[in-house]
Amino acid sequence: MGSILEIAFIMLVIASLAFAPLGYFIYRYTRKNGEPFGNIEPHGDSESLVLNYVEKTINAIKK
Repeated sequence: MGSILEIAFIMLVIASLAFAPLGYFIYRYTRKNGEPFGNIEPHGDSESLVLNYVEKTINAIKK
């Protein structure tokens, strides 16, 4: 009987460790009005060397 309780306790500890990242993400997501990690910049507004190069290449092909 003692081994069943030990196994149940170990399984509970393993499950807690396995689902801790999910719980942390849910906590962070609901904390800031649906923004997972605070104010983040919308996609496409940031400067990037790759995006600039691709834009120049596309403009050169269009000409």
